[in-house]
Amino acid sequence: MDVRGTVAPGFEPVRDAFVRNFEQRGERGAAVAVYRDGRKVVDLWAGTRDVDGTEPWAVDTVQIVRSAGKGIAAAVPLLLHQRGQVDLDAPVSTYWPEFKANGKERVLVRDLLAHRAGVPALDRALTPAEAADGVTGPAAVAAQRPEWEPGTDHGYHAQTYSWLIGELVRRATGRTIGRWIAEEIARPLGLDFWFGLPPEEAHRIGRIGPVEPPAPTEPSGALRVRPKRSVVEAYRDPDSLTRRAFGAIDPLPDENDAAYRTAELPASNGIATARGLAHCYAAMIGPVDGHRRLFAPATLTLARTEESAGPDRVLVVNTRFGLGYMLHGPAAPLLGPGSFGHPGRGGSLGFADPETGIALGYVTNGLQKGVTADPRAQALVRAVRSAL
Repeated sequence: MDVRGTVAPGFEPVRDAFVRNFEQRGERGAAVAVYRDGRKVVDLWAGTRDVDGTEPWAVDTVQIVRSAGKGIAAAVPLLLHQRGQVDLDAPVSTYWPEFKANGKERVLVRDLLAHRAGVPALDRALTPAEAADGVTGPAAVAAQRPEWEPGTDHGYHAQTYSWLIGELVRRATGRTIGRWIAEEIARPLGLDFWFGLPPEEAHRIGRIGPVEPPAPTEPSGALRVRPKRSVVEAYRDPDSLTRRAFGAIDPLPDENDAAYRTAELPASNGIATARGLAHCYAAMIGPVDGHRRLFAPATLTLARTEESAGPDRVLVVNTRFGLGYMLHGPAAPLLGPGSFGHPGRGGSLGFADPETGIALGYVTNGLQKGVTADPRAQALVRAVRSAL
């Protein structure tokens, strides 16, 4: 395996784990980056740019990272709160009057970030064109009746998060969330991250697609865990809240289509390099390359203080959320108890751990089964832990 990039002394276990992902875990093309205390210590890439191609992954290759983008999107309302432009404890209707329809008048801004708003699914799924037009999605969630009394329980807003967070930002700032991130985060920090890929960057993106992990050729001694029956049934039942939440766009978009890549869907179509994800999380917890940290200490506390915990009505497992971020736990293992971040369904991952100063970004074009704990990402996390 021709692995490109650099590794600082002491972090060689991350390179070893990255190589084993290709040799043993079905990786096709991927990149991983790690910062420690604002300094880049790992920056690796290997394999092919396209999941089904032969062109090598390049230093500037970008990929769709699916829900790993949710963590970058969540930074926007938190930064707006930090600047005094958004009150997390205000009703959403303060900024978006139409949202109070059908029993949602008491939904708070913090409920959107903590997946407690009660609108993870829609009565009528949107077409890909409707989902991306910037109008139909916000109108649909504003009119939707909640599945539970908002604020009393939580369930992963897999797709509707796009329109909830995106419209809140637009109403509060007059800018789309993609534009806000570009102007206030990505350009100042020099990040490769977009909601809405600019045409001039389209030549850099690789094709993603599903891949099956190889069957083990010999006993590894690792514990093999089968999904609980209730989880399997939830994903199979077309009427379950799980299927309806993930199926809020139907048919599923072609994620390799140029129109989808240029849309702004912060729940699902963030586009990044591993370096961009890691750099952004590093900036949340401390200064990087001479730039001031993004999150003030109080904002960092908000991001990683538990808001939702326990049985998730959509994912049908126990999950933990801060304000916009998944927190370390069995459903989403990160580096340690204080870690916060977000995985992307199929593989990608971004997170930070303030206690160790670590920030990690992992991007792949081979999407394996699983929502939150991809074995390739977990191998890299374990390798980082061993290097500390």
